[in-house]
Amino acid sequence: MTIWYDDAIDVDAINERGRGSAVERLGIVITAATDDALRGTMTVDERTVQPAGVVHGGASVLFAETLASWGATYTLDQSKQYAVGMEINANHVRPGLPGVLRGEARPVNLGRTTQIWDIRITNEDGKLVCVSRCTMAVLDVPTRYRDTDTVG
Repeated sequence: MTIWYDDAIDVDAINERGRGSAVERLGIVITAATDDALRGTMTVDERTVQPAGVVHGGASVLFAETLASWGATYTLDQSKQYAVGMEINANHVRPGLPGVLRGEARPVNLGRTTQIWDIRITNEDGKLVCVSRCTMAVLDVPTRYRDTDTVG
């Protein structure tokens, strides 16, 4: 059984929605959705490294929250609810070297008003680079926006 509201996720549509944002600028790409997880990649290059040449912790956190945010969004009826980040923490366990990082977000709890997501980011060898937990607030779309494409 799938966790997704519409049973299937169009990753191309997610990536299109991210155009022109920090997600696109940092090279984050959603690559797949399984029945209970969302996966993506982020390239470690001049956009995402700190001066020491390894992935910046903030870039890892942005990658983690991106996966959790999209995951939470697609568990909801987006005409009625949306999700926003409420809290995130991260443990950086190994340096992310230039190349491609892979991330996977899985829900820990899909509550009515909050969701908790576990995100694991690994390097090209499958070794853990960062583990993160993100709490998402589930909010109702204001009535005046219910029949439009955007909130706000």
